[in-house]
Amino acid sequence: MKITRLIALVAAISLLIGGLAVAGKDFDAVKKKGYLQVGVNGGVFGFGMPDAKGVWKGLDVDTARAIAAAIFGDADKVKFTPLTAQQRFTALQSGEIDVLTRNATRTLSRETQLGLNFVTVNYYDGQGFMVAKKLGVKSAKELDGATICVLPGTTTEQNVADYFRNNKIKWKPVVIESTTELAKTFFAGRCDVLTSDASQLAGARSVAPKPENYVILPEIISKEPLAPVVRHGDDQFRDIVDFTVLALINAEELGITSQNVDAMLKSTDPVVQRFLGVTAGNGAALGLDEKWAYNIVKQVGNYGEVFERNVGPNTALGIERGLNALWTDGGLMYSPPFK
Repeated sequence: MKITRLIALVAAISLLIGGLAVAGKDFDAVKKKGYLQVGVNGGVFGFGMPDAKGVWKGLDVDTARAIAAAIFGDADKVKFTPLTAQQRFTALQSGEIDVLTRNATRTLSRETQLGLNFVTVNYYDGQGFMVAKKLGVKSAKELDGATICVLPGTTTEQNVADYFRNNKIKWKPVVIESTTELAKTFFAGRCDVLTSDASQLAGARSVAPKPENYVILPEIISKEPLAPVVRHGDDQFRDIVDFTVLALINAEELGITSQNVDAMLKSTDPVVQRFLGVTAGNGAALGLDEKWAYNIVKQVGNYGEVFERNVGPNTALGIERGLNALWTDGGLMYSPPFK
């Protein structure tokens, strides 16, 4: 066999093996079903919660809609399943949902022991404490003997135990399974402190009966990189979910918004042309239509738009970008090249 023919044969076999490696049952099942089933929190204002008309809204909800836009070209082809902290990973493992976008912290044990894959972080958070102003508490280190409302089976529960042990502070947990009920318990005065991710505290306070009566203490006691999650075993589906989050970030880096994306189709910048599918390649690599990223931005917006719409300074939560700013603005949001 001539050398050139041998090389061609090896290349063909490599492509075949590569194709087999990324083909996946989860992605095929989603396409066959015709919609994406997504697990969300259901009780965190700004991240995953239905409004008064029953329309799901939030940063995690928009992340799910972006995945649907990438796969189907239609951000509305998604159904939401509200899950408690204890239900969320089991629902994903059992196949009840296709993907989890529910303020879940990526950790080593979850990544290695649960049969799950976290993708790119869609919100960098950290755990904090909220108390009633009337207590006059200024620091978490003044909470000796306090009763603390906390969700069971979360990194939050472990973090607060570690923090109080390290600072030799006594505390009494009040464990409530549901995020919504947890907040109600705190605002009803059944515990002195509510602890959770700082974003959740801001969300709970924003819909409290009298938000001005509560204060979030300055201490942030943990790193909470929150990210969507999929099951092990389908690299193609994982890549699609991962690059959907990255597409939101990359669009903001490139200055592409839901308002100007049609005009940007005429850009002569080859980077923009590849990203929006004017130049083919990225869509085929993921097994999607070449307009997948265009559909995300057109229908959902870029990461900055999603952030500002749901949790930003002009919303009831009033959260600054901070760590969730682009890397070019001092934050951690960074996307690899789309090529």
